[in-house]
Amino acid sequence: MSTIETAVFGGGCFWCLEAVFARVPGVKSVESGYMGGQAADPSYQDVCTGATGHAEVVRLSFDPQQVSYRELLDVFFTIHDPTTLNRQGNDLGTQYRSVIFYNSEAQRRQAQQAIAGLAAAHHWPDPVVTALEPAAEFYLAERYHQNYYANNAQQPYCRLVIEPKLRKFQQVFAR
Repeated sequence: MSTIETAVFGGGCFWCLEAVFARVPGVKSVESGYMGGQAADPSYQDVCTGATGHAEVVRLSFDPQQVSYRELLDVFFTIHDPTTLNRQGNDLGTQYRSVIFYNSEAQRRQAQQAIAGLAAAHHWPDPVVTALEPAAEFYLAERYHQNYYANNAQQPYCRLVIEPKLRKFQQVFAR
């Protein structure tokens, strides 16, 4: 019998992360939402001001017998730039920061090891700025944000920003 675990990642727009993680074998569900701030029950408009302290995140439910947390970290670090502070591409603000919200000491250790390994390998010319924080209350984003790419694949943002991330994921993690 498998136990389902939870992982929470922020790395720019949650639409991008959601579209990729939804394709990872072993990931059972992906929800877009907000975490890491001080405002209770924030709306998208609230988070976009940058005043709430929340990041756009995805919350994954996954079967660790099918995909390990370490493999999820590998996907996370492949599909976004963890060296840009409070920004991914044209998305700018603290809500787009690179952050891992850990749910256990084991997740914290694995994330810390992944960050240290990337830094030691000098994979990027700039240092990794991904924050590592304990998981806090998760606020589910508005309904129209859920499964955004699946429901809006022809939108310009989806074609220009999300599709390249999906292609990169498929190239790197083809099984």
